[in-house]
Amino acid sequence: MARISFSYLCPASWSFTVPTVSPFARQRVAFLGLFLISCLLLLMVVVDFRHWGSTSPQDKQYERYLARVGELEATDTEDLTLNYGLVVDCGSSGSRIFVYFWPRHNGNPHDLLDIKQMRDRNSQPVVKKIKPGISAMAETPEHASDYLRPLLSFAAAHVPVKKHKETPLYILCTAGMRLLPERKQLAILADLVKDLPLEFDFLFSHSQAEVISGKQEGVYAWIGINFVLGRFDHEDEGLGPQESVPGRRRTVGILDMGGASLQIAYEVPTSPTFLPPEQEEAAKVLLAEFNLGCDVQHTEHVYRVYVTTFLGFGGNFARQRYEDMVLNETLTKNRLLGQQTGLTPETPFLDPCLPVGLQDVVERNNHVLHIRGRGDWLTCGEMVQPLLSRANTSQASLNGIYQSPIDFNNSEFYGFSEFFYCTEDVLRIGGRYHGPTFAKAAQDYCSMAWPVLTQRFKNGLFSSHADQHRLKYQCFKSAWMYQVLHEGFHFPYDYPNLRTAQLVYDREVQWTLGAILYKTRFLPLRDLRQEGVRQVHSGWLRLSFVYNHYLFFACILVVLLAILLYLLRLRRIHRRQARASAPLDLLWIEDVVPMIGVQVGP
Repeated sequence: MARISFSYLCPASWSFTVPTVSPFARQRVAFLGLFLISCLLLLMVVVDFRHWGSTSPQDKQYERYLARVGELEATDTEDLTLNYGLVVDCGSSGSRIFVYFWPRHNGNPHDLLDIKQMRDRNSQPVVKKIKPGISAMAETPEHASDYLRPLLSFAAAHVPVKKHKETPLYILCTAGMRLLPERKQLAILADLVKDLPLEFDFLFSHSQAEVISGKQEGVYAWIGINFVLGRFDHEDEGLGPQESVPGRRRTVGILDMGGASLQIAYEVPTSPTFLPPEQEEAAKVLLAEFNLGCDVQHTEHVYRVYVTTFLGFGGNFARQRYEDMVLNETLTKNRLLGQQTGLTPETPFLDPCLPVGLQDVVERNNHVLHIRGRGDWLTCGEMVQPLLSRANTSQASLNGIYQSPIDFNNSEFYGFSEFFYCTEDVLRIGGRYHGPTFAKAAQDYCSMAWPVLTQRFKNGLFSSHADQHRLKYQCFKSAWMYQVLHEGFHFPYDYPNLRTAQLVYDREVQWTLGAILYKTRFLPLRDLRQEGVRQVHSGWLRLSFVYNHYLFFACILVVLLAILLYLLRLRRIHRRQARASAPLDLLWIEDVVPMIGVQVGP
């Protein structure tokens, strides 16, 4: 019987040489994974860029707005992470205590502590004032601690008891104490250092009770204003005078005219300037250089500030000096020329610095001068210029005192007290200052008749802070402020970057805020060191993959490169297999094809 056998083109042995999953399928899976990882990486880059590199100004303003709103809320004394600090401002007419608080430092060595004024349950600032000034204890220094006891008891009732021992107390005395002999100053301070720690548990030592100079007070005021305005935040915008420090914002200068004194403070470049020997010595006295960084080695936080206080250049004291000058000049002319000007109400001295028709009397040392306003603001400005006591040098300002140059093309100033009252109380143009607009408004006010001004006052057309004293001397004070600003400090008449204000972000900024910021500037370093000790084991991972974004992205790129190399190698292997199997398949076909058919056995 014949046997027929068949052979097929696709033998079963191929099942061992063909992979279960095709190399093409592997490539598709690998490419899909590569695509998903690339999309994930792109998403992370976009999110990271938006979070770190390109936060919009609107977002920043909104965050600062929320922070300012939070400052107006009652302080949560149940929060054990909060720290507290006390500053006593011992002034000439009275003493005030301010209670501040701050959360734990955020860990950024470039940032100061986020210090805010404490608020009670009614959201009112925790502050208390007593009278008279501490200088009244000059003859009885042993009672100085008794004098401050009400203030410290008030603070102790608001600061949590558990926080008393770690709450620093600073007692800083100003003008009133500066007028006392040094012996009496030291006696008062010694009593405070000896007796206060026996009754209160606050963190207090002899170095924390002192009489500060006018220069220190000006520096603290400058620090406080710039801190509230966020000018110590490090960003890549608006470089200040120290353009060599990247990311440092431009700080603002301050102008503050009170009743008796005038003060100016602003940052100056650190680049050396060549001055005559006498001016160089004056500059050393008037310039203050300090480091606000939490470490003295961080020189990017060094600020150099020009600060000067001019006694007798305040608004009220300047009016007294002006009246003394007018009285002496008028009496001298009367004696030399045989005139009777100002001796009777019928022959008054016509004062250009008072509103039209306003009558007043000046009395000095049994001399009486009758005056009547004639409301000539331009003439008033000319008459007060001698009171500026300017020197004939370009580097001198008021009273012949050296003034560090101001870059008016790259500067910004805030004017407080009389600078705000003169522009806002009756003229109602406070805020952004514009010289020509202010001069026109002041000139129009001075030219009005006194009965018209009093009637407008009764009708409520002026600010609620305005009173009869303001109406009476507004003409003089506006002329004095204008001359001080432009002739004394050499501000251009069209200078655009001066803002007059009473409040900053709806709150009054005291120099005591700047004082505690400066006194506590090294506390963040302590927090940073403690944070480093606690996170010595877990900090490496977070530092590498959260804070060091460049390293994280480098790792992702390495993974992508490895996947790409794997795909290329897989493709080469597949091609080699294809080339090696092709000749074998042809040989097999040649051997098998002749056998296809029927073979008849014997």
